[in-house]
Parts: sequence; structure tokens; C-alpha cells
Amino acid sequence: MLPALVANQIAAGEVVERPASVVKELVENAIDAGATRIAVELEGGGIELVRVTDDGSGIHAEDLLLAVAPHATSKIASAQDLDGVATLGFRGEALASIASVARVSIRSRTSAEAAASVLEVEGDACGAVRPAAGPVGTSLAVRNLFFNTPARRKFLRTPATEQERCLDVLRHVAMAHPAVGFAATVEGRRPLDLPAGQSPKERAVAILGRELAGQLIEVHADEFDDSRGVAIWGLAGLPAIARGTNKSQHVFVNGRAIRDRTIAHAIAEAYRGLIEPSRFPTVVLMLEMSPAGIDVNVHPAKAEVRFRDSSLVHSAVLRALRRALQGADLTPTYGDVRGGVVKGLPPELPGSGIVAQGGAAAGGPDDPAGATARFVGYFQRFAPGRPDATLADAIAGTVPAGTPGGATAGSAPPPRPSPALESPSLVPTAPASRVLQVHNSYLVTQDEQGVVIIDQHALHERVMFEYLLARVRSGGLESQRLLAPAPVPASAGQLRRLEEVAPLLARIGVSAAALGPATIGVHAFPTFLFDRGVDPVEFMRELLDKADAGLFSGGGSAGGAGGENADEDALRDVLDMMSCKAAVKAGDHLSDIELGELVKLRGDVERSSNCPHGRPTSIRLTIRELEKLFGRA
Repeated sequence: MLPALVANQIAAGEVVERPASVVKELVENAIDAGATRIAVELEGGGIELVRVTDDGSGIHAEDLLLAVAPHATSKIASAQDLDGVATLGFRGEALASIASVARVSIRSRTSAEAAASVLEVEGDACGAVRPAAGPVGTSLAVRNLFFNTPARRKFLRTPATEQERCLDVLRHVAMAHPAVGFAATVEGRRPLDLPAGQSPKERAVAILGRELAGQLIEVHADEFDDSRGVAIWGLAGLPAIARGTNKSQHVFVNGRAIRDRTIAHAIAEAYRGLIEPSRFPTVVLMLEMSPAGIDVNVHPAKAEVRFRDSSLVHSAVLRALRRALQGADLTPTYGDVRGGVVKGLPPELPGSGIVAQGGAAAGGPDDPAGATARFVGYFQRFAPGRPDATLADAIAGTVPAGTPGGATAGSAPPPRPSPALESPSLVPTAPASRVLQVHNSYLVTQDEQGVVIIDQHALHERVMFEYLLARVRSGGLESQRLLAPAPVPASAGQLRRLEEVAPLLARIGVSAAALGPATIGVHAFPTFLFDRGVDPVEFMRELLDKADAGLFSGGGSAGGAGGENADEDALRDVLDMMSCKAAVKAGDHLSDIELGELVKLRGDVERSSNCPHGRPTSIRLTIRELEKLFGRA
């Protein structure tokens, strides 16, 4: 049988990884004790000293020795209690594990005691409990972490790195408990000082940064029914403040900071198409649910949990975030993205590159031959017998899908879509009085807040994506048979993948089969892509390359969700590629009618602030920013 000290040191290897682990365990114990104010002191990054002082209920002198015994806890009494854990700590191994690898001093007093008591522990040496002066509450000092396990101590990072990790843990816990005051002292400095009694939003903004207050959208959802379901409150950051890492994502369940693949996937799905795939949104989510609906006893550090109904949690988080994002104007301002997406405005606007709606382009006809048929007419062809129908109508499902037919060059611009499309979730459209095309790539218009600069390819790409997604979900895309199969060179791996992606190809109107040991033949191709001049061979080659790399298998999605989620991820990836190839390109000249139609669709299509790849379609230069640029403010 292992000696008690060795057994505790093995347990400490799971519970105590670094000073931040000590901070987490001690602060959570203080919250469980009902503290309203918690002070943390660090020396040497927490390696030399972590002291946590609280004003909680304290530990009775008779219980101090029991507090450092392994698996001694008053928070649970039976296995059944694990099904309803309502405290942050519950296993009773934290203090015993910490004491086995550090020099620990506990000073505590309850309200029923006249004086405090002190206990000192060093490895397997435990001193006697002795009286001392002190207020109600507990002060617990952990010195010389891993002093008796030097092999583990040498794996710690620099004091500065360990210090920052300790502060990150404290910020996480503080965000989840805004009613509790927190203070951190580091080498005489006070990097964190949060008053008690803050609201959840005040606490979150204080930690994330007050400069982000105007870029955070509140998230609300209450799907709790009796003992089942979940209630959600949170803050969702605008796409413009997405980060390169997920450090700005904070998820809490019943006051416990967690990492969870299900929720991470729901967040990624909510922001799909609003940010680039390599970036992570700024999100704070606080979930409240019945303790019986969550298993918190699945990770040594209690950083991961298991939901009894993970699909319910996933759908609730996804709906709440999507609802919040749909209700906001996500168009970034010049101030948001300068130094990032936008470096500055074009230095000049040559007349040859400008088209004014309602007037002729300088140096060219008002409507170049075939331009309107190529753009506006192209929208109308999706609704046979309805030459006045627009793409927005098709997306809304107000017109039937069918075969090409309809518009001609010079057609009048289609009327505004039905009132059913008008929604507070959609970006307000710019006034139709004037739209300028700059360098045959960007559109310049205005709205109530200032000047809006639009990337014509990115916006049209979003429009195409939403149309394609709506059509596929309502029955699929029309395809056209080729007189002879188009041969596509393929590797053995791509030939094997062809069978896997066959259902996906069928949904988008592609029929393909092996023609030989190194060739795939395309027998049918979407009419939609034919009309846009997309080469079937090049399209299939790119699609097979991505399939061979596993990009359409669902494995690349956040959280690695499978099943229907993986199928939906794969479909969206292919539609991303199709919409990019079908959209008007930078350098394409658009007539005044086409300009008006495209800008109008910006207000009718969901998520028009970003293309399917996450790049912004529009940048707003606010009146305030204009005044600053011209020295008027």
C-alpha cells in the first residue's frame, strides 16, 4: 500500500498542475463558504506564495485537521449527491493535495468563535491547531509550491507567465460571480480590483475591457421548464472584435467556468460566415440549469462537464446567439477595422470608375449590352412566370423554383420584396438616390449613420450563398446533362472519396462517376454554375481536392460534431465555394440598375454584413469619423 504522502502527491498531479490550479481551488472554496469579498496575493508568479483571504463562514477549529485530510468534505455525503452538486468544490481532495506539495498555513474563524485558529502543514508533517487573532473568514497561504517534488517544479514557466495564468483564472471566476468582490495584489501592485454587487454585464465589461462595451450584444434565452432545460444570459461580440485565439470566450454553467466541445461548436455555428474560420468570436455565456442535468464529476480539475442532454444545450445556445446577432447591425465601422481590414480610403475616385445610379457612367453607356440580363435578369430567371421576382423573393420562398426564363436587357428594376422580408434583423438599406461604383470593385452609398463602402464581390457572394442554401433545403438545384462526360483527373484517394461525397453532390445538382482508374466523369452540372461560366472540370478538381483533404467530412468543424451537423457543415463548405465562383468579381462593371438591385439586396439578405468566408462586405465611415478626418471635431 502506498504511503499517504505519495498517494496525495499522485492526486496532486491531477489537481495541482501549477499555481493557477491552487488559485482556482482556494477561490472556489471561498465562494462555497459564502464569501462576499476575496483577496488574492501572489509572489513569484504564485510559485513562492499564493494567499487567498475571504470573509466567508470560516472553518471551526475542530475541523481544521479534517480540512486537510484527503476526501474529507461536508458538501456531499452519498453517491446520490453527485447527481445534484450545487457547489464548486465537492470532492474534498484540494487542500490535501496542495498540502502534500507545498507549505500551507490556514488561519480561520467562524462567527461563533471568539478567536481564530491556525494550522500549518508541510508535506506529511501536520502541526497542532493553535489559537491566533483574526477576523471571521479564512486566510490560506500556500508557499514554495512543489518544494518537495523538484521534477515538477522545473516544468513550471517563468514567474511572469505563471502570474498571468493565475490572474486569468481569477478573472474567469470573478466573471461568473459578479456579486462577489475580488482583488489581486502582485508584488505590491493591484492589477485587479472588482467591487462586490456588480451586475453580470458590468462585471463582464470590466474584465473584457470597457472599450468593448459598445461592441457587445446582450444574449437572453429562457428555455427552462420545471427541472429540464436551460436559461442563458450572455454577451456576444460583434464580428469586428473576433480574436486569433479563443481566450475571449468565457462559458459558465451554474457559476462554474468550463470548456465544452458542444457549446464551442454552437458558438462557431452561430458565427459561421460572420468571421473568418481562423478567428474566434468574443463571447460570454452564463448557463443556468438543474444540477441533475449536468455531471460535473468527469474531470480532475472540474474544467469539463457532461450534459445529460447535450443536443438541448447545443440548440439553445445556437438559437440564443443567432437571435442576438440577427437583431443587430453588424456592419463594422472604419474605426473598428482600421489597421486591420481597412487601411484607409482610396486616394482618388477617377471618373472612369464611377457610376451614379440614375445617370450614365463616364465614358460608357448607361446599360452596357447584356449587363442587366447578366445580373438582374439572372435573379429573375429563378421564378418562371414571375419576371418581377427578385432573388430575395426566392430566398424567402415566396416564388416557386423552376427553369430559366424571363428577363431581358434593359428590364426595369424589380420592385421591393414583400413586407414579410422586412425584419429588424436585416441591415437598413441605403437611400436609393445615389450609388457609386469605384474602380469597378466597390460601391459607395450612404445610410443614416454615414458613408457605406461595399465590396461588390463579397456582398454578391453572400447573396448567392443564401439563395443556394434556401434552394438546396427546399429540394435541390436544377442540373443540366452534358452531351459527353467531362473527364476530371483523380487520384486513388479521390476516387474512394467520390462515393462518400455522392449524396452531397446530388444535393447540389452534380452527377459524377468513375470513368477509369484515374479519371472521374462529370455527367451533370448545376445549371446555376453553367450560367455563370464556371468550368465543370475546374470546379470538380477543386471540390475533390478539398474532399480528399477531409474538409467535407465534418471533422474540421468546431467541436468535431458528427451526424447531421457534419452533413450541414459539408454542405455549407461546398455552397461557399459555389457562391464565390458565381458572384460578380472585382473589376466587373455594373449598370445603374444592377447597382440599385445589389444594394437593395443588402437590406433583404440575412448576414449581409459578411461574406460566407467571414470577410466584411461593407465598411461604414460614420459621420463622427468623417468630422474627425476633416478636423471638424
